[in-house]
Amino acid sequence: MEKKFMGVSWSLGVLGLVMILFVKSISVDAISCQDALTMLMPCKPYLTTEAPTPTPPCCQAVSTISAAATTTLARRDLCRCFEKAAPALGVIPDKAKLLPQKCGVSVPVPIDPKLNCDTIK
Repeated sequence: MEKKFMGVSWSLGVLGLVMILFVKSISVDAISCQDALTMLMPCKPYLTTEAPTPTPPCCQAVSTISAAATTTLARRDLCRCFEKAAPALGVIPDKAKLLPQKCGVSVPVPIDPKLNCDTIK
């Protein structure tokens, strides 16, 4: 009986480990709103003032966030995040639209405050 219990216990332990690794791998692919906003802090001077170009750390952040938005859900979540945060941070919409182009980064979602986030694929 004890041997059978140990086998079940071991199996449950392995299953638990697999589940932890699976959940952890899911969270690595996504980026939270707070993490994205924190990463974009080097862009604030460009996005909120008359600064003519974004800095290299800003462009690196744009590239990293773009690469992290690998699913439709992640892209929609980021869209909603930026949509809510931009006005509070004083982002100039026209400069936000130009940010990917200025950084030479192709983004899967246009940066546009008039964009309906639910239409993003």
